[in-house]
Amino acid sequence: MTLPPASRFRFAADLTICRILNGMWQVSGAHGAIDPVRAVDEMFAYHDAGFTTWDLADHYGPAEDFIGDFRRRFACRKSRLSPNGCRIPAG
Repeated sequence: MTLPPASRFRFAADLTICRILNGMWQVSGAHGAIDPVRAVDEMFAYHDAGFTTWDLADHYGPAEDFIGDFRRRFACRKSRLSPNGCRIPAG
């Protein structure tokens, strides 16, 4: 599933965001243990479906760590380097 163009909002002249934000409150720790690798894998599934905007409130525990891992993996995924050209830190 991909989202329709109407799901985007022009936030600034050079920036559009998804109107539906992915809240990262689930990773705050209040809902049990989180598998970091699986969490980032799920973030890719959301991103690929068009949900590209993330809510990273500071009290969401490791949300910033997860988005950092996601961004590093995303850069490798979108780069022109061979798969072996990107170093992805474990956990």
